[in-house]
Amino acid sequence: MRKLSFGGRVLLCTVLAAFVLALAASSAAAAPDFHIGVATLTVSQAEDTYRGAEYLIEKYGDASSGGMIRHVTMPDSFMAEMETTITQIVGLSDDPQVKVVVVCDAVPGTAEAFRRIKEKRPDVLCFAGLPQEDPAVVSAIADISIYPDDITLGYLIPYMAKELGAKKFVHASFPRHMGYETLARRRAIMEQTCKDLGMEFIFETVPDPTSDVGIAGAQQYVLEQVPHWVEKYGKETAFHATNDAQTEPLLKQVAAYGGIVVQPDPPSPLKGFPGAFGIDLKDEAGDFPAIMKKVEQAVTEAGAGGRLGTWSYSIAWSVTTGLAEFGKNIVEGGAKVGNINDLWAAFGTITPGAQWSGGPYTDIATGAVMRNVIFVYQDTYIFGKGYMDVTKVTVPEEYLKIK
Repeated sequence: MRKLSFGGRVLLCTVLAAFVLALAASSAAAAPDFHIGVATLTVSQAEDTYRGAEYLIEKYGDASSGGMIRHVTMPDSFMAEMETTITQIVGLSDDPQVKVVVVCDAVPGTAEAFRRIKEKRPDVLCFAGLPQEDPAVVSAIADISIYPDDITLGYLIPYMAKELGAKKFVHASFPRHMGYETLARRRAIMEQTCKDLGMEFIFETVPDPTSDVGIAGAQQYVLEQVPHWVEKYGKETAFHATNDAQTEPLLKQVAAYGGIVVQPDPPSPLKGFPGAFGIDLKDEAGDFPAIMKKVEQAVTEAGAGGRLGTWSYSIAWSVTTGLAEFGKNIVEGGAKVGNINDLWAAFGTITPGAQWSGGPYTDIATGAVMRNVIFVYQDTYIFGKGYMDVTKVTVPEEYLKIK
């Protein structure tokens, strides 16, 4: 091997040094001129939102190493540690480059955290995803907040059940859930929709997982009852459970004995499907197209194709990533806070193939329209069949006024 002369070595070192400096300059030039703060719960408490933050860091880089996303987690026991939760969220705005703060799930304390941020940094956009506080409280301070549109789904879920051949609709729930305004309104809308579409509406009371029977007892009840319900009401019956812990046994037994489940509550391919069909999704974590492909294969192989559905992307993951994308577009000048079409465009960027719809929230008691509170829903995908195109369905106004 021929050795370089001293002069050659100097030249080589000079070239390498110039190359390194060029790379550094290129990296500096590519560094974003603003940051987006994202606060989620931990992976053990809310995996989908945490995976959303991971996706954003993978896409835009970590702010601590020259990227755009600054991520913090809130305490698992957020109710008992509310001041810590508030401090974590507010701390994101200590970074002068942070122009947007996204909190999802927006647990209690988020509104207060936003108030403190706005006091010292009124320029920071504050976005609340899936708030656990009253819309009136959140809307008073958040630039935008996103809730799942349970009201519209009160019409669309029975509508889709009818499209899939259902003749009866079983709504399984318990008094605590029926004490929640949105869930109670959704149930009333479902009942009226079923009546108008010619389906029998049936309410089945199931155990509350927070009662003495616990989660295991509530799940066992559904596991045992579904075969009896299918025998009693027929295989052309759609089932809807309001508790996600009871989704897994419902899916398992409906796949085995017959019936229809339009979508879990809340809808996600991660809600109930992995346990019901024994699907290992460890390698697909956070990759929803890959998750959907694997779940669809399992569902169709179990003979339940055309009878079970969900949203292609978890709402928690979608809202976390979609709001960050929306904030990025606003700061860069490509979107405006009050433009709902810009919001759908942002959501569409991170959920390719899935369609979104919804609109501003109207307080049923006062009739006031809260323009910065958006109720959203995604098109439903039926495994073995495809999308139902319900984002194109116009829901008659009278259903949205049912109390």
